[in-house]
Amino acid sequence: MNDQLLELRSLASKAENRRTETGIPRVAMVQGEIPEYMLAAVYDPMINLILQGSKTMTVGDRTLRYDPATYFVMSIELPAVGTIHPATSGAPYLALSLTLDPTVLATLLTDLPSPTPHNESEKDDSAGFSVAATTPALMDAWLRMLRLMGRPDDIAALAPVYEREILYRVLQGPHGWMLRDIAAPDTAMARISQAIQWIRRHFAEPIRVEMLAQKAAMSVSAFHRHFKAVTTLSPLQYQKRVRLLQARMLMIAGAKSVTNAAFEVGYESATQFSRDYARIFGLPPSRDTARILSETQR
Repeated sequence: MNDQLLELRSLASKAENRRTETGIPRVAMVQGEIPEYMLAAVYDPMINLILQGSKTMTVGDRTLRYDPATYFVMSIELPAVGTIHPATSGAPYLALSLTLDPTVLATLLTDLPSPTPHNESEKDDSAGFSVAATTPALMDAWLRMLRLMGRPDDIAALAPVYEREILYRVLQGPHGWMLRDIAAPDTAMARISQAIQWIRRHFAEPIRVEMLAQKAAMSVSAFHRHFKAVTTLSPLQYQKRVRLLQARMLMIAGAKSVTNAAFEVGYESATQFSRDYARIFGLPPSRDTARILSETQR
């Protein structure tokens, strides 16, 4: 597996310190020191393979670390804070990602036998994101996928095949149930995903948990329980994280004032916004954005 890892590192070595498209649908790569503010975001469902260095991901009060030759599955859209670290040798962080497409997953699952039922308590333990060690078979599928960067004429014909194989190998692993659940319309995961998508579209509006529970076809208590199990956050906490992340981007990229950003994302009080912001990001919004802007201008 070391030879596979070395070749993958070589193939991904042209990545930049931001999401770098490969020319292969849904496959991206990244290398080096990513600006800290870009690592705090609402992450799309994905499989992320670490090639070099390491990364920690924090969602709510849960933090996971993953190292070279491990992969990270995020099965639902989650507001997370990431931290990357170079290798002990000083070599830069390097990773690949495959954004999950529920349609591709659902099509693949129709061709597979029904799985052995899993234990519900294990599902809740794993929540909507988990880390696992990769396997030679999974690495081989990633390798054949990334080699397509040098053969662009083959992408249309072969990338869908390799994507299915990557998904299949993950389905065989300890977190395969996560992929099955997001592709099946009647699972708790799929229903929570629908509620999350509604919150993301309407994050600046007041939300009623009763309404979200109704949309998810669950009782309020069951909705709360499943939402917290998947995201580690309550629905209102999730909305607050989305608001704060959006406000941060408005202040950094859009040059919005603290007050304007607060009101634009749905806060009624700039004071409350500043308190919540400092609790999540460690500094009041004006000091935090000034720090980020000064770092990006170096």
